[in-house]
Amino acid sequence: MTLGAGAPAFPGAAPAPTVAAMAPIPTPPAEPQDSPDRYVGLASQDAEREARASGWTTVRSLPPGAIITMEYLVGRLNFEVQEGVVTRSWKG
Repeated sequence: MTLGAGAPAFPGAAPAPTVAAMAPIPTPPAEPQDSPDRYVGLASQDAEREARASGWTTVRSLPPGAIITMEYLVGRLNFEVQEGVVTRSWKG
């Protein structure tokens, strides 16, 4: 019995698996060269507008003590806002 390329060696056996190359590891985009501390003390709307103009892709305003996820997202800037003013700012 003659078997073609990729055919199973035994009747009923699965064909040999195809080997695939791994995808390249993605390179995250560079973060804006901007200090989060510069937004502390600004009105939250002004801080959000300036952050987006500086290149932050995501700006998140949070109340003090908010429960948030801890994953790091490149390009995200977080503001803790109390009474309409940024009291704390951090990346991720």
